[in-house]
Amino acid sequence: MRTSRLEAFSDGVLAIIITIMVLELRPPDGDHLGDLLDSSTSFLTYVLSFVYIGIYWNNHHHMFQLVRRVDGRVLWANLHLLFWLSLYPFTTAWMDESDLARTPLMVYGVNLLAAALAYYVLVLVIKRAEGPGGPFAEAIGSDVKGKISPVLYLAGIGSALVAGWLALLFYAVVAALWLVPDRRMEAYAAAHDLVE
Repeated sequence: MRTSRLEAFSDGVLAIIITIMVLELRPPDGDHLGDLLDSSTSFLTYVLSFVYIGIYWNNHHHMFQLVRRVDGRVLWANLHLLFWLSLYPFTTAWMDESDLARTPLMVYGVNLLAAALAYYVLVLVIKRAEGPGGPFAEAIGSDVKGKISPVLYLAGIGSALVAGWLALLFYAVVAALWLVPDRRMEAYAAAHDLVE
């Protein structure tokens, strides 16, 4: 199977996830600029989750520039990733509405970790489907950021027991790591004249 339907479906799901998250934002009760401070936590948690969805969308796009065909395992692995990403609006809202309480911060971190592991599973399944000599396997290389991220998520989950701001700091550091798009895919596609 070609990848176009998988990509279109994934794009649609990610667009809906972002839409749901923005609908969770509530305007301040007052009409003064200072009233925005009451919504600052809500806005910042929205921005963090928006950035994460953007990172996954960006890397998913780059990944599927190199993937030429998918099988049933790839479809299910992709759905597995989308499942965890679809929980971002819920865990983001809970974290915000609880004023960054310990348990919601930990659950948010578990959600981030589960999505990262699901992405890793998707990478492995694609590598298996395409074989070791496929362009995707060659381009992905050792994936240092992919190995560091789960460790930082676990540190964030653990630090939520101590201080909520520290957990958010770990989560933000991972987002900052991935904010720059994965250039391996683009570089490989350009070097092998695979850019569409």
